[in-house]
Amino acid sequence: MNDYSKIPAHMREGVRLYVEQRVKPGGFLMAVLENNFTEAVGRADETNIRYLKQWAELLHWELPSICWGSPEKVQAWLGERGINYGN
Repeated sequence: MNDYSKIPAHMREGVRLYVEQRVKPGGFLMAVLENNFTEAVGRADETNIRYLKQWAELLHWELPSICWGSPEKVQAWLGERGINYGN
């Protein structure tokens, strides 16, 4: 079971849905998952900008490496099951 407690509360469900149900995330989370630091910084809200270190730790220690790290890995993870809820 992944521990999402170190990232902002308003982001936890989005990460859980991405990892467990392969739901396509919004712009900030997509940039984080794709390992696109400059895009993530540009899309971060006031809270997430302060949590960038915790985001990196979440990726490294909690999420399966198969589901993050590059645009190709993210797209492969989403595959045909990726659901886009308006993002």
